[in-house]
Amino acid sequence: MKTARAATLPSPVDITLAPSPSRRIATRLRVIAAVAAIVAWLPGAALAQGARPNAVTSSASITGLASFDTDLDSGGGSFRWSGAIASGAIARQVNPEWSVGLNVGYQYERWSFSSPTAFGSEAPWGTINRPSVGVNVRYQAAQDIGLFVSPQFEWDYETGASESSHNLGAVLGATKVYSRDLIVGVGAGVFRQIDETRVFPFLIVNWKIDDRWTLGNPFRAGPAGGAGLELTYAIDDNWDLAGGGTYRDYRFRLKDTGPNANGIGQNRGVPLFARLTRKLGPKGRLDLYAGATVAGTLKLRDPDGNTLVASDYDAAPFVALTLAGEF
Repeated sequence: MKTARAATLPSPVDITLAPSPSRRIATRLRVIAAVAAIVAWLPGAALAQGARPNAVTSSASITGLASFDTDLDSGGGSFRWSGAIASGAIARQVNPEWSVGLNVGYQYERWSFSSPTAFGSEAPWGTINRPSVGVNVRYQAAQDIGLFVSPQFEWDYETGASESSHNLGAVLGATKVYSRDLIVGVGAGVFRQIDETRVFPFLIVNWKIDDRWTLGNPFRAGPAGGAGLELTYAIDDNWDLAGGGTYRDYRFRLKDTGPNANGIGQNRGVPLFARLTRKLGPKGRLDLYAGATVAGTLKLRDPDGNTLVASDYDAAPFVALTLAGEF
């Protein structure tokens, strides 16, 4: 089975905030994320049937990405951003029915605006930080039925913010094995995103259509949205070509100085992408992504979550490169 991709597109190094408990944890997560490994609780994960008791599985990934100049529809102006994502986790098969794991991640985004008239004389935000930590629990209820729950805790904030930026919730779902080539399930993420509770349903699928074609989930689901779908073609033993899409919607607390002090920023859109993968031995991979985010919207909200400004934006082209491995 395929491991769910750790890259999230598009959705990210310094933190200069006062040393509150959450900020101290966020700083540690930056270090942990660089050395930890990731386990996915989606159907292609290492928590599969048949894993021997006490087996420990792990993997890790790092992504660099860039979204290029994109025009705002309201009031003129444009923006671009670049960033990085690091994620990792480790899991243990406790017995034939139960497995547990820990995942950590850190996403970083540096935004640049040009003449954003709709948002006032200054850029609405600059550097966004999104560290996260979660627990993964999977239960094999029957030979063909798996259940999972993954409580997640995430901080989403602009550098310089001191107000609460907590996103707390869980991803849960169920999968059914129909054959060696087909696993299907449903899941949902339920999260409190700073000022609002959001629900993200998603479809889980791992379908080996034939020796060349596979339909699956490209991304780990979480506070930013569901997992999406991706169709992959195996060119040969070392190369894959794929295309797909997903939905992303995330909020972040703004810094406590400037015209939008303690406000809330929001980015929403549908990333569509193509992926070219080079396998690096049996457990490594290098993924090159290119695509565009469509149906995108940026919003600026006051500290209580009321919308002050909303601007759609044109299709935003992006590229990304991910290095991932299992251990």
